[in-house]
Amino acid sequence: MTDMRERAAAYVRELQDRICKALEDLDGGARFREDRWEREGGGGGISRVLEKGSLFEKAGVNTSVVYGEVPETLSGQLKGSGGEFYATGVSLVLHPRNPHVPTVHANFRFMTRGEGAWFGGGADLTPYFPHKSDVRHFHGTLKAACDAHDPAFYPRFKKWCDDYFYLPHREEMRGVGGIFFDELPADEAHFDFLRSAGDAFLPAYLPIAERRMGTPWNDRERAWQLIRRGRYVEFNLVYDRGTIFGLRSQGRTESILMSLPPQASWAYDHHPLPGSPEEQALAFYQPGNAWA
Repeated sequence: MTDMRERAAAYVRELQDRICKALEDLDGGARFREDRWEREGGGGGISRVLEKGSLFEKAGVNTSVVYGEVPETLSGQLKGSGGEFYATGVSLVLHPRNPHVPTVHANFRFMTRGEGAWFGGGADLTPYFPHKSDVRHFHGTLKAACDAHDPAFYPRFKKWCDDYFYLPHREEMRGVGGIFFDELPADEAHFDFLRSAGDAFLPAYLPIAERRMGTPWNDRERAWQLIRRGRYVEFNLVYDRGTIFGLRSQGRTESILMSLPPQASWAYDHHPLPGSPEEQALAFYQPGNAWA
């Protein structure tokens, strides 16, 4: 088990480096600020945040290795049994300034509790003005990564993502989904899959950002982006497992909440104009859409 812990931690750190380099190159302006932190109780992490860039209004790519006694607030919610846990992973959220460039989230992790060990993670896309070609590219790239290991993975993990990134109080998804998986046995086959999924992130997202980053935008489109970002905040603060785990395991608050956008808005009883691009976007935010 110690060997898998070290290998998983090494992979997520390497993936963090690779993703940060690609994002800095794409942004062409700002650079990531790095903070190294220690967790009271065991472990720590490396937080990297880019703000006020040419493309990214805010981008965070974090890694952590935390361990120790299972907090009482997590004991009944964390898989397995035993008094000690270990978790390592990389988590990222990118919030572009241009409303035509989607927000994106991904995380890939390895966890243990007692004698149990498992992998989890995934990636999902949140466009504000969706294009079918973009959504199909994102899903198609993730599907190819899944199919290389098991053709049953993509349909299973795509549905899991649709169900997970769903706001029941809004009766809509926060975006167009992707893949989500959890509690996969920590064997070599699933570690290979975890790495394939992690390696697929940049090919899935970068072509979309490159295609849309030069699109002109106006105040109306910006207002819609901020409203949809509000949905993002609602999910992350109410339902997101990573946020809940981080806060309840005494993680670093600034690193956990880096997923939140720098600006968001809530307009009372807002409804897009009939036939507008904003209304058309709502059709994308429904579970069960077939994209790949």
